Amino acid sequence: MCGIVGYIGSNQAAPFLIEGLTKLEYRGYDSAGIAVLSDQIICVEKTVGRLAALEEKIEGKTPEGCIGIGHTRWATHGRPSDTNSHPHTDCHGDFAVVHNGIIENYMELKEDLISKGHVFKSETDTEVLPHLLEELYNGDFEASVREVLKRVEGSYAIVFMSKKDPDKLICTKQDNPLVIGLGDGENFVASDIPAIISRTRRTYIVNDGELAVVKKDSVWITNSLGEPVTKKVFEVNWNAEAAEKGGYEHFMLKEIHEQPKAVRDTLSARINKDNSAVVLEELGWTEEYVNSFSKVFIVACGTAYHAGLVGKYYIERMARVPVEVDIASEFRYRQPIIDDNTLTIVVSQSGETIDTLAALKEAKRLGSKTLAVTNVVGSSIAREADQVIYTWAGPEIAVASTKAYTTQLIVMFLLGAYMAGLRGTVAPRRMKELLTMLRNIPAQISETLEDVEPIKVFAKKYGFNNDVFFIGRALDYEVALEGSLKLKEISYIHAEAYAAGELKHGTLALITQGVPVVALATQKSVYDKTLSNIKEVKARDAVVIGIAATGDTELEKYADHVIFVPRTDELLIPLLAVLPLQLLSYYTAITRGADVDKPRNLAKSVTVE
Repeated sequence: MCGIVGYIGSNQAAPFLIEGLTKLEYRGYDSAGIAVLSDQIICVEKTVGRLAALEEKIEGKTPEGCIGIGHTRWATHGRPSDTNSHPHTDCHGDFAVVHNGIIENYMELKEDLISKGHVFKSETDTEVLPHLLEELYNGDFEASVREVLKRVEGSYAIVFMSKKDPDKLICTKQDNPLVIGLGDGENFVASDIPAIISRTRRTYIVNDGELAVVKKDSVWITNSLGEPVTKKVFEVNWNAEAAEKGGYEHFMLKEIHEQPKAVRDTLSARINKDNSAVVLEELGWTEEYVNSFSKVFIVACGTAYHAGLVGKYYIERMARVPVEVDIASEFRYRQPIIDDNTLTIVVSQSGETIDTLAALKEAKRLGSKTLAVTNVVGSSIAREADQVIYTWAGPEIAVASTKAYTTQLIVMFLLGAYMAGLRGTVAPRRMKELLTMLRNIPAQISETLEDVEPIKVFAKKYGFNNDVFFIGRALDYEVALEGSLKLKEISYIHAEAYAAGELKHGTLALITQGVPVVALATQKSVYDKTLSNIKEVKARDAVVIGIAATGDTELEKYADHVIFVPRTDELLIPLLAVLPLQLLSYYTAITRGADVDKPRNLAKSVTVE
């Protein structure tokens, strides 16, 4: 997730570009840059670091001109650096581009362009865009951009600028947000409304496949076939703070609803076209390499640890390699048995979690091969590990992790399937079935998030209880642990998760009349056993809120309330079952008046031991 802006008008472009990027820095903050067309030269200024570093760099020498584009970056391809910062230009500086998203076939395009003499400066996927435009330019800016888009695969919001056509910007989008702000003798482009809200409240919301030619006194929008599109002006009535949150009351709720896109991005280019195999080009493992692993450790903290517990299931079930999961703060103090046939996987949203970083270093010292799963390119953990798989969740602002968790589950599933493919431990038919269902998960997440009213009702009804218990078996238990953590960290309710089969070994003593029990029952392989445990807590007069797959009529007979999620394979359903738990935690915290985005005593990135 990155922030992009564009300006064309009669005023200087740079002040708006900097102002707009300031409002979008929550979308990315590892580098920033602007490009301004000045005296028929595209002047590019960019630097690694937060926007303040760019402002300091251009102080006293701000590029002058009335048309420009800008970008604040959240790295996906290429580490944060001056060179990898946007905007990017072609060989001769005729075109400049800013881009939010992922160009899936960039390597294929890049190799072809290099063979034709193009010289690339960066490691990014984005740089193929200006070079491809240079290669295909036929004297017609708009027609040439359309030719570029025909060759590009992926998700994107893009703004093109050309010194050959100094009176226009061209922008388009696919699966990434893009808005056009309508001014008086000036117009604005941005990836989100916060960037333009201080300048205008009249906007066009660009749809997938549409292409806009933006001039200072007009905006011309066409569809993918070049046919004119009539757009209705959207009048923004949010205040600036609400706009930054996309109209949501809190960042946590916004990030919950960003999960379909985050999951789609993380899957992007990682499954082959016929859904028969996982493609992890960043690893490049061989059958011999994977078969050398005698054991896998997964090490993490908090929510990432819970993702690791699910990852254990995925790797063991599919790849048939033994896995241990450890809390990072305990791992290095127990003298783990590690050798050069061990793979240690460390999971961290920020890539800076101090305990996880220390565990990674200890694993390396003991001779283990290491792999990081993180959301931040160039982070300490990413640099320290032998190899990295990035989640592409974009920045997560709320302390309580939501989209980072689901994208970590996606990576864990992909890794398990990738290893299984190399080891031959999953039949081809079964692999294709799983990966086909995996592709459908973003749509099923969207479906799950559509109706939250019952969850709001439960939150209001039970939100002032002192205790809540979560139960489940197999993967449901691992998801229950995450649901319990979410509830306690933002609502301050005492919440505990238990393996449902352990109830009779002591926990039933805590179940009394009216105590809420959230029971997950999505795992077919242990469904009857889970149902039996639910009956046990109902016999003690607990209030049971069940989580089940659509069509489960049996659970309704025993639970007081049931929240349904779309039906899918039991390996994949944790990606859906966690969503009601996130929402239940959120609305419970609202009911109790807690500070959802900044819960007491907690920080987003834990960098002290």
